[in-house]
Amino acid sequence: MLSYQHIYHAGNLADVHKHSMLAWVLDYMTRKDKPLSYMETHAGRGLYNLTDEAAIKTGEAAQGIARAADWFAADHPYSKVLARIHTKHGANAYPGSPAVAAESIRPMDNMYLAELHPQEFTALKENMSPYGGVFKQMDGWELALSMCPPEPRRGMLLIDPSFEIKTDYETIPKTISQIHRKWGVGVIMLWYPILADGPHKPMVRALQSALPEAVTHEVAFPPARAGHRMVGSGLFVVNAPYGFEEEATRLSALFHTKLRRTI
Repeated sequence: MLSYQHIYHAGNLADVHKHSMLAWVLDYMTRKDKPLSYMETHAGRGLYNLTDEAAIKTGEAAQGIARAADWFAADHPYSKVLARIHTKHGANAYPGSPAVAAESIRPMDNMYLAELHPQEFTALKENMSPYGGVFKQMDGWELALSMCPPEPRRGMLLIDPSFEIKTDYETIPKTISQIHRKWGVGVIMLWYPILADGPHKPMVRALQSALPEAVTHEVAFPPARAGHRMVGSGLFVVNAPYGFEEEATRLSALFHTKLRRTI
């Protein structure tokens, strides 16, 4: 299935969760003067215009980054990325995870981005080519399994599926365990949606059983519109960097305080 296009959801509260933690992790990892590899399995188009008709149609950005941008101090890695993107592309631009990563890593680092959707891949290359990196129009799981361990071995893999393929919930724990066996030092970050009927719960239990040292972080938020099923966002992180849990706790407090919701 290739129907999913993230422009309808860009800048929503799940993106705020995912991208703020991604920016924090990469800021931490790039403090050490050693190169790293950054990989993504489901890259999308990399950069989004929040005045696009599709973005306006769902109202998710209006409920997301439009209300959450001031949650973060100016010196937070996420705020710095947003400021650079706005300077380069205008105030209505929003960075997908490839742009968050590209604005966070250094010339010494390698970036590999996979996207299977033909139109999204074309847009990805157009948006991200100025940053450099390697772009693959292929199944992202195949990229991860074939490239891990990357060179340099130090690095991060972001797995951000659409979950439009329902079997993802069943296959992800086994696949992430397989990747971890091949690449024991890599930071592996999985994002998943929290839907009202809870299809993520068996997957998370299986992941926690297979990789008990990993960190699970979830935030809750109101549906973006009437009838919308997504009521939260989750991250499962293998080899989470030092300080990740403390930063995640701070972010949880922001979601709770600003939205008056609890998980």
